[in-house]
Amino acid sequence: MSEAGPTDQTAPSAALSGRMPVVFIGHGNPMYAIEPNRYADAWAKLGRELPRPTAVLAISAHWYVAGTAVTEMAHPRTIHDFGGFPQELFDVSYPAPGSPALAHRVQHLIDHSGAVPSPVVADTRWGLDHGTWSVLRHLYPGADIPVVQLSIDRRQTAEVHLRLGTALRTLRDEGVLVLGSGNVVHNLHVARLGGEVSPFDWAVRFEAEVRRRIDSGDGSSLVDLPALGLDAAQSVPTPEHYLPLLYVLGAATPDDQIRFPVDGIDAGSISMLSVVLG
Repeated sequence: MSEAGPTDQTAPSAALSGRMPVVFIGHGNPMYAIEPNRYADAWAKLGRELPRPTAVLAISAHWYVAGTAVTEMAHPRTIHDFGGFPQELFDVSYPAPGSPALAHRVQHLIDHSGAVPSPVVADTRWGLDHGTWSVLRHLYPGADIPVVQLSIDRRQTAEVHLRLGTALRTLRDEGVLVLGSGNVVHNLHVARLGGEVSPFDWAVRFEAEVRRRIDSGDGSSLVDLPALGLDAAQSVPTPEHYLPLLYVLGAATPDDQIRFPVDGIDAGSISMLSVVLG
């Protein structure tokens, strides 16, 4: 995997390159926001390769609430939604602007899609949680691209989350990067932090199965976790880190090129798989 170099200021703009890709990032340990590591290096490299978006719509595992909401503020705060980490991590700020215009566009697209029964709420309290900024500070270190977050409604089925991604697909033609941030495998109950550890067999198998289905154009089948068996049950004991992937798959098109810039199991039970479609 290539090491990160200086930020490439010559990346093509979305306006010049047409439809934006859609991206899922396995974000892993919050410390990857500040510690040198191969995952952050890969995210930085990806940021230099992607067309420069007009804005980012982030769907993070860490805004998992009872309702669909979108951040509407012009200046979203940096949220340090974790505990037990060094002060250096709490001192991180990612001062990207918001985009009320994009927030209203997201409201319009979802409300008119009929995917959820209640109107999308315009939120002025949340901000950018670590699922978003820990990745974006490597993708776009200048913090100069507007960022809006969309919540994940814990009351909805996996099929609804996939449909919400489809409702957002048109944003790609408007220069917006739809970014899902979570982990395909996320089982903290058995994670073994500190140093290199061997991954659990079930985690390796499930990551490989997810990758195989996406690569074969069968990503929509990933909504049915029970059908994926015991490996899925162990890999996804709770759904919030898995669901951002479904938004990304929903926003994809059949002709999208597929690549996986990052893979591998961290701490034995956390998949760092990332997917770029388009």
